Amino acid sequence: MSTNGRTSRILQFMAPDERRQFGIETPFQRLAWQMQDILGDGGILKEVVHAGEGPPVPMHASVSIHFSGFIEYSDAPFETTNHLRYPRMMKLGRDVTLYGLELGLLTMKKGEFSRFLFKPKYAYGDLGCPPHIPPLATVLYEVHVLDFLDSAKVDDFMDLTLEEQNTVPLSTLLNVLETQRSFGNLCYNKKRYEDARERYKQAMTLLQNREPMDDEEKERLEEIKLLFLLNLSLTYLKLEKPQKALYFGQKALDINPQNTKALFRCGQACLDMKDYEKAQDYLTLAQAKKPFDPDINTLLKKLAKCYKDYLDKERDMCTKMFSGLKRTEN
Repeated sequence: MSTNGRTSRILQFMAPDERRQFGIETPFQRLAWQMQDILGDGGILKEVVHAGEGPPVPMHASVSIHFSGFIEYSDAPFETTNHLRYPRMMKLGRDVTLYGLELGLLTMKKGEFSRFLFKPKYAYGDLGCPPHIPPLATVLYEVHVLDFLDSAKVDDFMDLTLEEQNTVPLSTLLNVLETQRSFGNLCYNKKRYEDARERYKQAMTLLQNREPMDDEEKERLEEIKLLFLLNLSLTYLKLEKPQKALYFGQKALDINPQNTKALFRCGQACLDMKDYEKAQDYLTLAQAKKPFDPDINTLLKKLAKCYKDYLDKERDMCTKMFSGLKRTEN
C-alpha cells in the first residue's frame, strides 16, 4: 500500500497500531520473517549469518564477543565494541547485563556471527533507556563470538576454603590450573597483559596453597609452577617491569637451573635494566644449551651493541671531563 511519500524517518514516529492500519511492514518485522524463535514466545528471534564450530557457549562461561545494538530505523548503533581490537572477557551471569543477549549467547558457538531481535521484556523493558532507547523498544543485536572458556569449575574451586581445596583430588586442581592458564594465554595473546598476569598469579596462589600428598604430587606441582613462573616473567617484560620479570625468572631457575627459557627471560630482564654483565652471563648460559636458537643469538647481538654504545658514552664523558680539568689547570 502507498505510504503517500512518508519516509522511513517519518515512519519511526508512527505508533505500531497506526502502521498496521496503513498496512505498513517495518524493517524489523520484515527481518523477523527469516528468523528463528529460540524460546517459543517470540521474545528472542535469531538469524545465523555465519555458523560457528564446536559446542555452544555453556552457562557461567567467560566470553569474548564483538556486538552492536540498533534500534529500528537507525543506521548507527547505540552501543558497539567494534572499535575495540580485543574486547574484554565477560562473565555470563555477571558482566552481560542484557537478559536477552545472555540467553542468545547460550545458543551460539565459537566463531559464530548471528543477529538477534529482542522484544522489550528481554531488552530494555517498558521504560527503555533514555535518551538512546525509547520505551517498549525492540532492539537488534549483531553478535560475533570470538572465543569463550568455561570458568564454572574455576569459580566453584575458588569458593572453597583452603582446607577444602587441599582435600580435592589432584586431577580437579589440574583442571582448574589448566583453565587459568588458558585464560591467561588468551588474554596475553590479545595483549591484555594485566589480565593475563592476574590469571597467572591466581594459579600461583593455588599452587602455593596446595599441600602435596607425596613426592610424586610435589614433583608434578613443581613442573606446573615452572610454567606459570615463566609466563609471569614474560608478562612482566611486556608490562615493562623488568625487576619483576627477573624475580620470577630467578624463581623458575630455583626449580630448574638448566631451563633455557628461564635463563633467556632473566637475560632479557637484565638487558632492559641495563645490567649488561648479568645479561651476558644469563644469555651465554642459554646459548650454551641452544647454540642455534635465533632468539638467543639475536638478543646477544643486541646486548653487544647496547654494551658498546654504553662504553662509548662513558668514554666520551670521561674525555670531556678530563679535557675540562686540563683547561682549568691552565
